Amino acid sequence: MAGRDYKETLNLPKTAFPMRGNLPKKEPEILKEWEKLNLYRKLLDKHQCDEKFVLHDGPPYANGHIHIGHALNKILKDIVNKSKALQGYQTPFVPGWDCHGLPIERAVFKKLKKRKHEVDPLEVRKKCREYAKQWIETQREEFIRLGVVGDWNNPYITMDPKYQADIVRELGKFYEKGLVYRAKKPVFWCPSCVTALAEAEIEYGEEESPSIFVAFEVTNGKGVVPEGTRLVIWTTTPWTLPANVAVAANPELTYVLLRTEKGRFVVAKELLEQFKEQTGIDGEVEKELQGAELEGVEYSHPFIERKGQVVLADYVAADTGTGLVHIAPGHGEEDYQVGLRYNLPVLVPVDDYGRFNQEAPEWLRGEKIWQANSLIIERLKESGHLLFAGTISHSYPHCWRCKGKVIFRATPQWFIAMDKGNPTLREVALKEIDRVQWIPQWGRTRIRNMVESRPDWCISRQRIWGVPIVAFYCKKCGEVIFSREIAERVAQIFEKESADAWYQKSCSELLPEGFTCPKCGSTEFEKETDILDVWFDSGSSHAAVLERRPELTWPADLYLEGSDQHRGWFQASLLESCGTRGKAPYRAVLTHGFTLDEKGLKMSKSLGNVVSPTDVVKRYGADILRLWVASENFTEDVRISDNILRGVAEVYKKIRNTIRFMLGNLNDFTPAQMLPYEELEEIDKWALNRFHQLVNEVVEHYNNYRFNRIYRRIYEYCSVELSSVYLDILKDTLYCEHPRSKKRRSAQTAIYQILYGLITLLAPIISFTAEEAYSHLPGREKESVFLEEFPPLCDELDGKLLERWDKLIRVKSLVNKVLEQLRKEGVANHSLEAAVTVYADGELYELLKEYQEQLPYIFITSQAEVKRLSEAPADAVEDPELIQNVKATGRRASGQKCQRCWMYSETVGKDPDFPDVCSRCAGVLRELEGERVETD
Repeated sequence: MAGRDYKETLNLPKTAFPMRGNLPKKEPEILKEWEKLNLYRKLLDKHQCDEKFVLHDGPPYANGHIHIGHALNKILKDIVNKSKALQGYQTPFVPGWDCHGLPIERAVFKKLKKRKHEVDPLEVRKKCREYAKQWIETQREEFIRLGVVGDWNNPYITMDPKYQADIVRELGKFYEKGLVYRAKKPVFWCPSCVTALAEAEIEYGEEESPSIFVAFEVTNGKGVVPEGTRLVIWTTTPWTLPANVAVAANPELTYVLLRTEKGRFVVAKELLEQFKEQTGIDGEVEKELQGAELEGVEYSHPFIERKGQVVLADYVAADTGTGLVHIAPGHGEEDYQVGLRYNLPVLVPVDDYGRFNQEAPEWLRGEKIWQANSLIIERLKESGHLLFAGTISHSYPHCWRCKGKVIFRATPQWFIAMDKGNPTLREVALKEIDRVQWIPQWGRTRIRNMVESRPDWCISRQRIWGVPIVAFYCKKCGEVIFSREIAERVAQIFEKESADAWYQKSCSELLPEGFTCPKCGSTEFEKETDILDVWFDSGSSHAAVLERRPELTWPADLYLEGSDQHRGWFQASLLESCGTRGKAPYRAVLTHGFTLDEKGLKMSKSLGNVVSPTDVVKRYGADILRLWVASENFTEDVRISDNILRGVAEVYKKIRNTIRFMLGNLNDFTPAQMLPYEELEEIDKWALNRFHQLVNEVVEHYNNYRFNRIYRRIYEYCSVELSSVYLDILKDTLYCEHPRSKKRRSAQTAIYQILYGLITLLAPIISFTAEEAYSHLPGREKESVFLEEFPPLCDELDGKLLERWDKLIRVKSLVNKVLEQLRKEGVANHSLEAAVTVYADGELYELLKEYQEQLPYIFITSQAEVKRLSEAPADAVEDPELIQNVKATGRRASGQKCQRCWMYSETVGKDPDFPDVCSRCAGVLRELEGERVETD
C-alpha cells in the first residue's frame, strides 16, 4: 500500500450546494418560486390562529421610480414583518400608494401645457389617474424585487373609489363634531403651484433677503410721544408693507425716545446701540417708556394714504430689529391673531400668482412681489422713510414640490380647529402622544412640540386632482352648507362612481332630494371647488384600510416611516384619528433617518452622488442592499455609497461562505441521524449553548428593532466563533474521522441545529440567501424558510460548560500568538507543523490537564502539553488582558506528517498496510477498505 493516493479515501464534503453568489441572477428565480407558492397567502394561512402584528404601510407617492429612501423604508418594514412571522405572529401587510395631489397634477399640466382655468377638470383627473396607475405598477415591481413580502395584488390606493368615499366620511365626522370651519386666514401659499400648503409641505433653506429699517411717522402720540416722532420697524419682506395696518410693541419691553438731528425715533432700549451702529443715527435719549404706554398711538403709512395704530403683542422680542414689528394680518399667522384682537382689517393686495393686484398702489400693480421689493425700497428712500437698507441670509420657507419660495397669504380656506370643544383636538392628541411608544424616544418630544404649537389644520387646496371638500354655497344668501349627512350621501355616490362624480353631477343630484337652504329656503347652490389636503387623504388610511380590511386590526401595532413624518403622516393620522375616534391609530411609531452619501451630504443629481436601489440590485443583488439596511443605525441619518456597499458585500461573503461550509459538511447527513444532546461531544455541546445565547440576543434585538446589532453580532459569530474557532476545530473530525463515527455524527448534529437556526435568524435580513440555503438543508419540511420559526429561546444554558470552554478558547487565542511567532521565525508555516506547551497553575492547570488529549485538536497543532507555570521559560508568550496566569511556548512538531490528516506523529510509518499515515488514520482507512470489500 506504500505510496497509495489517499484522496479517494479522504472524507471531504461533496458539496451539493454551490452558494457561489450571483445574487442578481438567483434572486429573480427565488421571486418566481415565492410567487408560484403564493408565499404571502401561505404565511397568513400558517398563522391564521396566531396573534396578529399589524404594521401599517405609510403610502409612498405614486410619482417616479423608487429612490434609496423608499428602499430603506420598505426593507425595514419587511425585516420587522418577517421577524414577527418567524416568531409565530400573523403579519398581514397591505402596501399602499398616495395618489392625489400636486406633483401628479403638475406633471399632467406640464404635458397639457395649460393652466388650471383652461382645462376640463374631468380630463385632468383622468390623465392624473392614468399617470398614478402607471407609477404604481412600476414601483410595485421595484418593491417586490427587493424581496418585500406583502399583499401586492391587493394594495390600498387613495384614488380608489371606496377609499375616496371613506375620506369624505371621515370629513363628515369632523363636520358632526363642529370642528370644521371656513375663514379668510393667512396660510402658506405657493405662487408657483397656486395653492395653499400644509406645514408638512414646507422645506426651509437659506435665502438672501432685503434687511431694512423703516420709519412710520406718528400722527397722534396720545400724549405719550410727540407728533412727528417716528416708530422704527425692521423687516426682511418689504413686499408686505402695502398690507401694513399696525405696529406691534411688547408691553413688557422698555423703549426709548431718541432725539437726533433727523428727528425723534422710538426703538427698544436693548436694541438702541445696534440701531445706532447699523443706521449711523446718533442722539440723546429723551425719555424711556414701557411698551404698554404706546398702545393706541396712531401713525401714517409711509407710502399709502392710510392710518395705522400701535398694538401690543407678547411675541415681539428684543433679540433683533428694533423691538417694533410691522403688522400685516393678511400675511402672517401671528399678525392675523393680533388683528383679531384689535379688529384690524385683513388686507391682501397679492393675487394667487404672487403679483400685486388692484388693492395695491397703482405703481405696484402687476409686479411680482419679489421684484417689487426693490421698487418699494426705492420709494421709501425717496420719501425719507428708509433709515437703512442691506441684505440678510436666513432660513426661509420653500415649497417641497417646486422648491420655490412660499409666502403667507390670507385667503378663504377650510380649517379643522385645534382648540375647540372639551376636550379639544389638541388636548386629545397630546394625551395620545404620551400613551404611544415612540422609537427612538426623542420622537415623542419632537411630535409633541409640533402639536403643541401648530395652528389650526388648513385642509383645503386650490387644485383639481384630489377628493373634493363636500360643501355647497347657497346662490341666494351665500350660506355655507355642509353636514355629516350630506357627506355620507356624497360618499355613497363616490363609492360607486369615484370622486369624479363631484364634477359630473349637479348640486341637486349630489344633495338629498328636495334639499333647500336652511337659512333662506333657496334650491340653487354652487359646489365647493377646493379639494382636501392630501395629508387628510393619507391620514384617513387608518379608517379606509385598517378598519376596512378584515385581515388587519385597529389600531395598528406599528407605523414606521422617516423622521419627516412627525409633521407629515404620523401627525396627520394622529389628528384625523383623535378627531374622529379620540385615540391614536397606532400603538407604536418607529422612525428612521434620511439617506446621505458617504460624506454625509444630501443626495442630489447635481452632486452626482445619487445611489439608485435598482442599480444596486442589478450590480450586487437585493440581499446586499437589505444587509446594508440592517448594518446601519437607521434611527439616525444613514450613509450609502459604492465603497460602503463593497464593505457590506465582504461581510455578506463571509456569512455566505460560513453557511456554504456548514451545508457542505451535511451532505451525507439527515436529521434522522442526529444524536441526543446527552451523547454529543463536549465541544459540540458548547457550540450549541453558545448558539442558544446568540438566539436569545438576536431575537431580543429584533423585538427592539436594533438590526444593526444583529448585523454585527451575526457577522462576529460567523467569522470568529464559527469559522475561526468551532468549525476550524471540527475540520479534523469532519474530514478525518470515519464518516459514520459517533464523533463525526456529533459534530454534524451540532452543525445541523446551528445552521437550521442561523438560516431562520438571517431570513428577515438576507431573505434570498436564507431561502436558497434552506432549499438545500437536509430534511427540510416546509416549502419556504419563512414558514419556519426562530429557534426557541433558551433559559437553561449550561453555565459551567460555557465557563470551561470560554477559558479553553482564551488559551487557544494565546496559543495563536505563539503560532504566529513561529510562522514569522520560519519554524512552522502551518499550525499542524507545531507543538505547543501551555503553562498554568491552580484550577486552570487542572482544567488544561483534564483536556490535554483534546488540546492538539482545539489548538489545531500536532502536539500539546501542559506544565506548571513555574516551569515557563523567560521567553514564554503571555497576554494578561486575554487570560491571566497563563504562558505558552512553541516548537517544531516531532514525528512525520500524516498524508491524510496532516498532523505530525511518531506513529506515521508504523502500519505496514498504510505506511504514509498515522495510526488513527490507518484505523479509519482499514475500516473503509473493509466496507468497500463487503460492498463489492
